[in-house]
Amino acid sequence: MAAYQYTALDSFGKTKKGTVQADTEKSVRHQLRLQGLTPLSIGIVSEASLAQSQKFSLFASKISIAEVALITRQLATMLSAGIPLEETLLSVAEQSEKSRVKSILMAVRAKVLEGHTLASGLAEFPKVFDVLYRATVAAGEKTGHLETVLERLAEFTERRQEIQQKISQAMIYPTIIIAAAMGIVSFLLMFVVPKMVSVFQQSGQILPGPTRLLLAISSGIQNFGLYFMILLVMGIFIFLRNLKRPEFKVKVDKVLLRWPLWGKSMRLVNTARFAHTLAILTAAGVDVIEAMRIASEVVGNIPIRKSLELATKQVREGVTVHRALKETKFFPPMSIYLIASGENSGQLENMLERAASSQEKQVTQLIDVILALFEPIMVLVMGGIVLFIVLAILLPIFDLNQFVQ
Repeated sequence: MAAYQYTALDSFGKTKKGTVQADTEKSVRHQLRLQGLTPLSIGIVSEASLAQSQKFSLFASKISIAEVALITRQLATMLSAGIPLEETLLSVAEQSEKSRVKSILMAVRAKVLEGHTLASGLAEFPKVFDVLYRATVAAGEKTGHLETVLERLAEFTERRQEIQQKISQAMIYPTIIIAAAMGIVSFLLMFVVPKMVSVFQQSGQILPGPTRLLLAISSGIQNFGLYFMILLVMGIFIFLRNLKRPEFKVKVDKVLLRWPLWGKSMRLVNTARFAHTLAILTAAGVDVIEAMRIASEVVGNIPIRKSLELATKQVREGVTVHRALKETKFFPPMSIYLIASGENSGQLENMLERAASSQEKQVTQLIDVILALFEPIMVLVMGGIVLFIVLAILLPIFDLNQFVQ
């Protein structure tokens, strides 16, 4: 049995899409005709087919972290209540409002009905369920504590979503302020300044240096502003495209790590994610070395990931976890101390959770500091720009008054 995604016409000629489970495509067509539908297209649900079906859609729906967290929480709750896995998957799929989510869960259920594990069913959609998710589920199935593991996985996913939301919300205010400031300054330079300064030019007066500079900037924006915007958009496009190249991304990540505040936040976010992942995997019964290997894969910054892979090799050779992580020089001293305490007391996963939580609090505090600094800096920058424009306009007036006197 497999999950099939279909597009069909009803008796009124309206297009309907959905997902059904059947043994063959012929069986799907039979089911649709019994419902009074005329099938247009039928295909087995897979990550490739879902991506292809939404390739040219302006409103292509993607599975967000929040939705993955909700799915995980629902699965954990229903499994804890003693409901069989295949019924749980069917119930969660039917409750979902997104057709894409429903299709994915129905495809996973079809794999489970065929005798495969839940982890292998999730592996059909690696872009939705990452390596951490699949490895944790696989460990939970082996130990017989799938619902407990899913509970912890849901908490981790929710916490991860909260951090990303916090960072995204923190970026909204600076983005709006910068865009508004650039718009106001551009408007002044393109429309207001030329009209006011043209009066002095017509009088034949020799303009001061700041006024000539302001006119040059204004003229440049009027004549080349459009070309500059095109080059800027092209530059951003080329930059984002090159980010897909590992060698270029390594260079960018190294530069970001050197930035005073941004670099610190990058280190804290990535090492906290590693610590949380390692805690979940070790609590699920995964071997420490394998857990470290998987945890390093979920780290986004490449230099940090490479150092964690080296730390994993050191642990495999007999070095303790805290010493190997200390040599990466990315973890705060408090986190290293907590991890060392966990190793000595046999409570490594608990101490890893504490270390990760401590680092996440530092990230939140750092974001608050950045926002607190951003506002006065923007006020000073905008004040400086406005002061320059005002002086460039007033200086010719002062010179004209002295000339008249």
